[in-house]
Amino acid sequence: MFIVHRSSFLILAAALLLSACGFKLRGEATLPFESIYVQGAATSPFTIQLKRGITSGTQARIVEKPEDAQVVLQIMNERHEKEILALSGGGRVREFQLRYRVSYRLTDNKLATEYISPSEIVLRRELTYSDVEALAKESEEALLFRDMQTDAARQILRRLQVAKLEAKS
Repeated sequence: MFIVHRSSFLILAAALLLSACGFKLRGEATLPFESIYVQGAATSPFTIQLKRGITSGTQARIVEKPEDAQVVLQIMNERHEKEILALSGGGRVREFQLRYRVSYRLTDNKLATEYISPSEIVLRRELTYSDVEALAKESEEALLFRDMQTDAARQILRRLQVAKLEAKS
């Protein structure tokens, strides 16, 4: 005789609901090319993170020389910006806006054909500030910039997925 426990029923119900909602693990991204050269500052945390994302999340391989690649991803510019948003009545900073900008383009290995024209990703985050917690706010700022780098790398990876390898006119 089969006795159904309440916890077993809940686990089964959760599994059925999860599969019915269309949830699927991200898995491997399909890029429209087999090899890529990433041209950017080799020691930049962003470039390292982007290369890691391509290596671990796609079938494409990263090559060391542009002439060996099917496409070249040029990281043209990467900037961290910080702007004051609000001041207190006493003239002290109360809030900052952090911006992270990445400019890039995708070309063939001879840089003659452009598959993704020069594009820019701009991410923004607000950061409240207090002189009393200055050290903690510095750490929070660094964490927010790292989070924006991760987000930008994922966005570029998604944009690479939809790139068409025909010449743009």
